[in-house]
Amino acid sequence: MPRLFTAIEIPPLVGQGLSLLRGGLSGARWIDTENYHITLRFIGDVDDGIARDVMDTLAGIRRSSFELSLEGLDQFGGRKPRSLFAAVGGSAALMDLQAEQERRLQRLGLVGEGRNYRPHVTLARLRDVSARQVADYLALRGPYRSMSFHVPRFVLFSSRNSVGGGPYLVEAVYPLA
Repeated sequence: MPRLFTAIEIPPLVGQGLSLLRGGLSGARWIDTENYHITLRFIGDVDDGIARDVMDTLAGIRRSSFELSLEGLDQFGGRKPRSLFAAVGGSAALMDLQAEQERRLQRLGLVGEGRNYRPHVTLARLRDVSARQVADYLALRGPYRSMSFHVPRFVLFSSRNSVGGGPYLVEAVYPLA
């Protein structure tokens, strides 16, 4: 039973820039550079039949390629930080792509995500890190901004159930015109 999600891959040059942000935060478990991505839709553990249906419905998406950039660092978890991430700059094309995937996958009977979509690249998982430590880290590195990069496709990834995710396997590639 594969654990699936759709995502946008991070180009190697942008990933290298993100990797320079590693360190300086005790208790952070940094994500490997090759595992950086922007999740579009977490699908979860599904049987092979549903996986085939997911692949088929995603193949019907017809969208144009677009540009993205990463703008600023932040954290999820508030007073008990859980993860550190690079935020994605505003992009109507990205939001439309994600919304179409959400609609198509819900039509297959997959339960929707209960939270609003907030596109990001997870940089580190945090454990036993105080909000103050994270605030200090963000004060120094928070204004981060990546170069703009082209998004020519999205992918369907599978992963195994592991701590921190990864390694991820590309199951299907969906070009954007």
